[in-house]
Amino acid sequence: QVQVVESGGGLVQAGGSLRLSCVVSGRTLSRDGMGWFRQAPGKEREFVARVDWSGENAYYGDFAKGRFTISRENAKNTVYLQMNDLKPEDTARYYCAVNLREVRLTYDYRGQGTQVTVSS
Repeated sequence: QVQVVESGGGLVQAGGSLRLSCVVSGRTLSRDGMGWFRQAPGKEREFVARVDWSGENAYYGDFAKGRFTISRENAKNTVYLQMNDLKPEDTARYYCAVNLREVRLTYDYRGQGTQVTVSS
C-alpha cells in the first residue's frame, strides 16, 4: 500500500520561509515524477511544482518561480519544497503527489496535505 505523508507546514510571517517534506512508502520512486499542488479555502486547486524522476528537471507555477524550489532524494523516497519569501496569498493546504500531472492536476497518489499559513 502506497502512503504519502507531508510535513513541515506551519504558521510563518510574510517574508519567511518553510521547507515542506514528503515521504512516500510502499513504492520506489526512482522512476516517478513528484509534485506539489495547493488548495486554499474556497479556491481551486493550484499547481505549485513538479520534478522529474531524475531530479534534474523542475517545473513551477508562475507564482512559485524564483521563490520555491522543489528537490528530491530518491534514496530516501523523499521530496522537498523549499518556500522562501512567503506571502499571505500562499496560505493553503499543500499536497504532495506521485506522478502529478499539471493538466487537471491528476496524480497516482497523494497525501493528506500540510497546512501553510502566512500572516501579514
